[in-house]
Amino acid sequence: MSLLIVLAALGFLMLVAYRGYSVILFAPIAALGAVLLTDPSLVAPMFTGLFMDKMVGFLKLYFPVFLLGAVFGKLIELSGFSKSIVGAAIRLFGPQRAMLSIVLVSGLLTYGGVSLFVVVFAVYPFAAEMFRQSNIPKRLIPATLAVGGFSFTMDALPGTPQIQNIIPTTFFGTDTWAAPVLGTLGSIFVLAVGMAYLEWRRRVAVRNGEGYGDPATLVNEPVPFIGTNLAHAGIAVLPLLLVFVSNKLFTLGIPHWYGAEHSFVPSILGKAAPVVQEVPKIAAIWAVEGALLVGILAVMLLAWRPVVAQFADGTKTAISGALLAAMNTASEYGFGAVIAALPGFMVVANALGSIKDPLLHEAVTVTGLAGVTGSASGGMSIALAAMSETFIANAQAAGIPMEVLHRVASMASGGMDSLPHNGAVITLLMVTGLTHRQAYKDIFAVTIIKTLAVFVVIGIYYATGWV
Repeated sequence: MSLLIVLAALGFLMLVAYRGYSVILFAPIAALGAVLLTDPSLVAPMFTGLFMDKMVGFLKLYFPVFLLGAVFGKLIELSGFSKSIVGAAIRLFGPQRAMLSIVLVSGLLTYGGVSLFVVVFAVYPFAAEMFRQSNIPKRLIPATLAVGGFSFTMDALPGTPQIQNIIPTTFFGTDTWAAPVLGTLGSIFVLAVGMAYLEWRRRVAVRNGEGYGDPATLVNEPVPFIGTNLAHAGIAVLPLLLVFVSNKLFTLGIPHWYGAEHSFVPSILGKAAPVVQEVPKIAAIWAVEGALLVGILAVMLLAWRPVVAQFADGTKTAISGALLAAMNTASEYGFGAVIAALPGFMVVANALGSIKDPLLHEAVTVTGLAGVTGSASGGMSIALAAMSETFIANAQAAGIPMEVLHRVASMASGGMDSLPHNGAVITLLMVTGLTHRQAYKDIFAVTIIKTLAVFVVIGIYYATGWV
């Protein structure tokens, strides 16, 4: 019964998300409904002590990233830089390679350390303009952004600084470059199959005479550029490069500037307790925020007149979008925390332990828990915290290197995490102005490809022994 309760809560939330209802409202309803059926006395304590605690904790850490990312993306749009870069990309790759262009730009930013959520805000103006000029259906933008930003550069490509590639290092004693051959082959598989799928979907749309979409029905379309001359593509791409480089520099510099721990005493009446922060846990977020501020300042300096003319109205829209996206994702985070604390969740985790093969056991466990919680990092953290010692013991008995465990766990976390209730999926659809009905089918196809890639990598390891 406890298992059925967890599955019912998960199914309910996926259903309402797919039908277009707000997860800000229904995530706590689904989570607390499961608690009510498990132990009614825990409804209030779970809500304030766990759901709200995790939700507010997420906002505390990541809302500035959502806000700055949204403003940066909007200024790129208002400045006309998106049109300039799109025009250059079309001239370079041709109008039929719009999808490849967006995948490469998204992948470059993600691999450079830019947050997945920021990539959505920053790249969407380019994608919308490029798809419109190439007459590709707008409903394919989310899947295209997912291939570039939510797949191989997130968890497979060796050295990626995304959190999904960092979490396993603390459990297996590895580094972010673990299993470079397997990670590279997995990345090639996801990129090749993902692009083949997207191109197939584009060709089907062309045969059916489907264009970008009816302007009267489209939502969240980028504001047309008001101006006479577009900037040179080299100037237009400079803010993106500055975000990329600044993120790297801040990531390297912040630990040296602040050390392992930093504290200060606030100037208030009475005896104030010092505010202490563990720098390693917050350095990556500070780095992204600083890099986005550099990017915003660069856009304003390079395109002062068109940006200032529309700054007030444009940033209002961006801030509203950032608030909604952050609240959606935070609600999902709270839901996952509550579900993970229920007895039924442990039934799922224990049932997965019946799989005998060490790598298959790890892959299915991590991707399964990521799917239940709706979070790649959340599901992997829970799985490794509870079962990493089992994974290590089984791998050592089979002679499997820790690097392989790292890569399989990382890639598995990015498999079934992107179900309809996933916060990144909801943010992606919200930013692009599309619904689950319109675009989720193609996102789910990318999810299947990402999940298959894990088992392809496992098969390559057993067949060749490559690491």
